[in-house]
Amino acid sequence: MMRTHLCGVLTQANIGDKVTVTGWVNRRREHGEHLAFVDLRDHTGIVQCVVDNTVDVRSEYVIKVTGLVQQRPEGTVNEALTTGQIEISDVEVEILSAAEPPPFPLDDRADEVDEMVRLKYRYLDLRRERMQRNMRVRSKVNAAVRSAMVRQEFVEVDTPMLMPTTPEGAREFVVPSRQKPGSFYALPQSPQLYKQLLMVGGLDRYFQIARCLRDEDLRADRQYEFMQLDMEMSFAEVDDVLAAVEQAVLDAAEAATGVRPGDIERMSWHDAMNRFGTDKPDLRFDMELIELTETFAGTEFKAFGSAESIKGINAKGAAEDWGRNKLDGLTETAKSFGAKGMVWMKVGPNQELDSPVAKFLSDDEKQALAARCAAEPGDLLLLIADEWHTTCEVLGELRNRLGRPPVSEGPYKYLWVVDFPLFVGVDKTSGLPKPGHHPFCHPHPEDLDKMETDPMAVRAWAYDLVLNGWELGSGSIRIHDAALQRRVFALLGIDDDEAEKRFGFFLNPFKYGAPPHGGFAFGLERLGAILAGEENIREVIAFPKPQSGLDPMTGAPNEIDADVLAELGVRTLPPAT
Repeated sequence: MMRTHLCGVLTQANIGDKVTVTGWVNRRREHGEHLAFVDLRDHTGIVQCVVDNTVDVRSEYVIKVTGLVQQRPEGTVNEALTTGQIEISDVEVEILSAAEPPPFPLDDRADEVDEMVRLKYRYLDLRRERMQRNMRVRSKVNAAVRSAMVRQEFVEVDTPMLMPTTPEGAREFVVPSRQKPGSFYALPQSPQLYKQLLMVGGLDRYFQIARCLRDEDLRADRQYEFMQLDMEMSFAEVDDVLAAVEQAVLDAAEAATGVRPGDIERMSWHDAMNRFGTDKPDLRFDMELIELTETFAGTEFKAFGSAESIKGINAKGAAEDWGRNKLDGLTETAKSFGAKGMVWMKVGPNQELDSPVAKFLSDDEKQALAARCAAEPGDLLLLIADEWHTTCEVLGELRNRLGRPPVSEGPYKYLWVVDFPLFVGVDKTSGLPKPGHHPFCHPHPEDLDKMETDPMAVRAWAYDLVLNGWELGSGSIRIHDAALQRRVFALLGIDDDEAEKRFGFFLNPFKYGAPPHGGFAFGLERLGAILAGEENIREVIAFPKPQSGLDPMTGAPNEIDADVLAELGVRTLPPAT
């Protein structure tokens, strides 16, 4: 190596040593007529070098410095640096690469720079301490996950990137075939089909750090490209899959933070919706949904009397923060989430309820409401009356808006959500049930007798892993029995001919002996972002796309030459008007 030490690891134990360090000039400060201080930076930190003032080095120059480690003079110690007790003096400086001034400061001030500028010059943004830390957190997560799976005797197998289109629900990226013009491959949304076929092939336990692609709108927890821990195991039930995944997740958390979380709590989907209004609840704060349907049974207030479900939340001590205009805006927000309206009530000094609808409620109803909500002076009560699912979801969104802390505040609250519905709603056109995940999820054995008589009450052997309100991943026990698969297809309106046409290449191998199996996948960027204290997975991806999907650094996506399109048998349409 060109260096003997890294900048940030030098300590007082190195005093008297001759060392060579390399890196970027973080800052240059003049010190009298003959000397200058150069702060030299690499990925481990900064060390101060005392150089001859004639040495012409500037910000972001790449240099090699050789000199003696010495104690800093009294009064010049920098407690903010791990190397703040020492400096390198009597140095020789070699300029390895000159540099132009960067387009933005490569320190914490860059957080205020427009993100498109940061992404255009991402190779510079990556030099910053924050990004260096994030990339290494992400690397530790990946390494710990892989080690945990190998330790549990999972076999790492790579699956194809070019595959047929699949019924997984998300919009796919497609790749034209040169050898068969007019035909296309799809890029994998996940390795779902292949990993199940690996179980048919007797691999028993499979895993992969898999790259997946989905042509969906980008947001804080979603990119076109993402990496996931993908796994499948044979002769396994729900507890077996969850235990295997839990080992990988807890190992990753310990590697990234130095602290191992405890066992992960479990909660049914129905309880999660009832208590938190979402299937990915953030358990770091209270404000659980409060059941009020019986409280208003027989009420004369029409908006409540006709509702299937009435629930509320108590924002403790928030009444003063929400004036009438803000509450009107919050009501419109509730409507945008699907509610017909929202009732708000402020709790006064004497437990009185201040609300435009208070006059429509009896004294008994108001007293019962205050008791159910454990209302105290200064509290703000928000109530929704609607269908059960709508009531839960709207209050879940409001709960997060009013109480959810930033990701960086921690702590880490993991949660398994289990027993999801097998079907979610009914298709308005066909009147048939819609699958909650995909049509290959195994129904809960206790609910098999309800399949044809009450399909919406059937639970799936499906499960999600949630961390601080983010869904890390999901999985299920799969159907491996042909007769049961046909029952599920029939409920979805898929006859044998259509099943053969759409899924034959996947299902036919099962007739040669498929073991019971189940699996899971979770997003490594999502886990890495939370463990790094970031609100957006872009901050733990080296070269992400902004929300527009257009890459400001490379200019992608680009137009392709006409002769290339012709060779592929592809023609482009003019932009839609």
